[in-house]
Amino acid sequence: MPVKRVVLRAGADLQGFRDAARRLIADDVAPDDVSWESADAPSLFGEAAEESAAPVVLPKAAAALVALVVCHRDSARFAQLYRMIWRLRHGERALLEIASDPLTHKLEMMAKAVRRDLHKMHAFLRFRRIEDGRGERFVAWFEPDHYIVEATASFFVNRFGSMVWSILTPVGSLHWDRRALTIGPAARRENAPDSDPFEAGWRGYYESAFNPARVNPSVMRGHMPKKYWKNLPEAQAIPGLIENAPSRVREMIEREAAMPKKRDPARAVATMADQAPASLEALNRIIAAAEPLVPGATQAVLGEGPIGAAIALVGEQPGDQEDAEGRPFVGPAGQLLSRALAEAGIDRRLTYVTNAVKHFKFVQRGKRRLHQSPTAGEVKHYRWWLQKELDFVAPQVTVALGATAALALAGEPLVISRCRGPARFGGREGFITVHPSYLLRLPDEAARIAAYDAFVADLRRVKTLANSGAARNAA
Repeated sequence: MPVKRVVLRAGADLQGFRDAARRLIADDVAPDDVSWESADAPSLFGEAAEESAAPVVLPKAAAALVALVVCHRDSARFAQLYRMIWRLRHGERALLEIASDPLTHKLEMMAKAVRRDLHKMHAFLRFRRIEDGRGERFVAWFEPDHYIVEATASFFVNRFGSMVWSILTPVGSLHWDRRALTIGPAARRENAPDSDPFEAGWRGYYESAFNPARVNPSVMRGHMPKKYWKNLPEAQAIPGLIENAPSRVREMIEREAAMPKKRDPARAVATMADQAPASLEALNRIIAAAEPLVPGATQAVLGEGPIGAAIALVGEQPGDQEDAEGRPFVGPAGQLLSRALAEAGIDRRLTYVTNAVKHFKFVQRGKRRLHQSPTAGEVKHYRWWLQKELDFVAPQVTVALGATAALALAGEPLVISRCRGPARFGGREGFITVHPSYLLRLPDEAARIAAYDAFVADLRRVKTLANSGAARNAA
């Protein structure tokens, strides 16, 4: 049988390969009887256009492999892919599950190289701003190892859809005008700008964030190959930062370490102990006068409930609504807690409700204040207050709602899933369960219902423990 010559478009001609493979399979042409060529190296024996054939049904993994491997620079990629298709269609349906097969291994290695190149382009491409007669545009230059320009187009359209931009490479270009994507020819490095005004500020930030104590040029080159450095504004600073790293580390070691007084847990605890309040009201006055963890918190949120309550509930920290109203558990999590207490037969008005941390810790995002979990050091900062507070209330059972409350009460980190249930907090009878905000975060409705039912069951057990403790004390 004469050799069948197939000429495809230069680069990653996915559609051309699919059409050719369909025709070859329809004609039952064996892999050894096909010569695959690219348009950038045309055959002397050009082929006339042929009619399309019926689609070839392939396993999902094979179709994904084809889409990646056609982007590889290896000139034998089309021949290797057609050989895979031929074998899959001729009784070897499990071919791609045999990792030791030379063809499978070769194609997987090619696909891995293309995936790596896609990741590098996503990570190391930098746009630079220019203004011309057409207005503001952003232009980037990148040098991929493989023919990935078209394959990566959707990523940049989705990520930078509101910008007008061009990506120039030696193997093709992409142009986006906020409405349509245009695929263009190869470009030259001089067609892209060398810098823009934003880069000076970005380089300053990079230099300030650079940690000289952890510098490792080999690892840096592993994560960001040196071939990409010339196109990254921060890379210009890297040689100097590496050179000066030893002297900067010495300066860091010689500089006396200092913790702000308000965030030194040991000093804070000692100061609190010296105050020795004689009542819960006196303790609350001290807490109310304390400085918050972050600027902007409105007030300390104090515990609420009767002294001598049979049950004390300890949460993590106030939220935005609690900070505004000055009361614990009044937001969405608090409303869920009230409902669960009622279903468990516990009167919230007769329980004591408080938090391990007394101030709202947050990060500002526009007009919103987003919750930030307290650190272990910050929990320790408030722990003395919490212990004194519970000494005054003297509950029969103290309930830790979530991991932060458990840390504050037990003095050590605990995993809720392992420790959920009855516990001892020093000399106190305790119980560990989830925080009600955990139930609100569950995305699945069925999971939320199951978790809520388990939470109510925990509260019923707490009520039983509290009643048992009251009975023992009465006896």
